[in-house]
Amino acid sequence: MIATKKNKRRLKIRAKIRGKVKGTAARPRLSVFRSNMDIYAQLIDDINGVTLASASSKEKSFAAKGNKVELSKAVGQAIATKASAAGITEVVFDRGGFLYHGRVKALAEGAREGGLKF
Repeated sequence: MIATKKNKRRLKIRAKIRGKVKGTAARPRLSVFRSNMDIYAQLIDDINGVTLASASSKEKSFAAKGNKVELSKAVGQAIATKASAAGITEVVFDRGGFLYHGRVKALAEGAREGGLKF
């Protein structure tokens, strides 16, 4: 059950974004989810319904990396590394209804620094 107006609004925005943004095997969708404590990123091929790579701040390699923004940037760099290992250079960015600000922006910048183009 959705509890807050803010979350309902975010899910409405997310549905609009998902209607426009589709990932393919050659150019997957970089999906971002931000919770209060952690941040998650996935590379998704929407045509086949497959997750190609994923990274999150819950992984042991990110323990005690700094504040949440620095951690988000590290997750972006990690997803870029996993994407390049899978032979992916271009993605479509899906912010998941969150504002392109703060941790979401840091993740995107980290992914760009890691070599992803979007």
